[in-house]
Amino acid sequence: MSLLYVAVAALYGLAAWLRGRAVPVHALVGVALVLHAVTLVRTVATADGLDLSFAHALSLVAWLTVLVTMLSGLLRKLPAVGSVILPVAALCALAPLLGGSPHRFAYTGDVWASVHIAVALVAYALFVVAALQALLLAGFERRLHRGVARPADGPLPLLTLERFLFRLVIAGFVLLTLTLASGLVFSEHVFGRAVTFTHKNVFSVLGWAAFAVLVFGRWRYGWRGRRALYWIVGGTALLLLGYLGSKFVAQVLLGR
Repeated sequence: MSLLYVAVAALYGLAAWLRGRAVPVHALVGVALVLHAVTLVRTVATADGLDLSFAHALSLVAWLTVLVTMLSGLLRKLPAVGSVILPVAALCALAPLLGGSPHRFAYTGDVWASVHIAVALVAYALFVVAALQALLLAGFERRLHRGVARPADGPLPLLTLERFLFRLVIAGFVLLTLTLASGLVFSEHVFGRAVTFTHKNVFSVLGWAAFAVLVFGRWRYGWRGRRALYWIVGGTALLLLGYLGSKFVAQVLLGR
């Protein structure tokens, strides 16, 4: 099993290193995704429920992020995104090797609980991809103004990439809204307890509010560029602090 983790990380790393060369990078990423999925199924999906410990959650979010990037065509539209996402995914794929206590989610027998978790994780992945794309587009825009755009910046016009970025944001916002709404309305039925104001919930609501402001600002005032970048990165950071950050503090630092 350890060799499989190493193989996945090596494939992600190789795909990042070969980016921009005349080699089938997408095929390498595809194989890495399949092998990564195998490790997740064998370690996260257990007989006692989903093991969503910090290391496994980190690996799962990384897998979803690469999957979204691949399926959306962003690796082709903005090749430079691969140089950021793929090395990070390689490191995250190795995270379960560090060990750690299991943190099993025992409600996966309920279909609504499974849907709730799946929708939330896809929303996180969409926002991570959107944040990385926003950072790359900000750099691309600066180079355009200086007249030093590079081939690695991608074949599509900046405005086309920006419209694609906001499609990701809106899709993620819709899924995040469904996640929070379902958690609020069905929490007692799905999780056996009413909603409480945990760090995770507070950061999630703050992240949702940040994206709500961004979506409104884009619709009403046409926000773009740096202003949109700050809201995208800030909202994504809040969501990751709420989900992965709370897991890191509780499971790694406090050993719960």
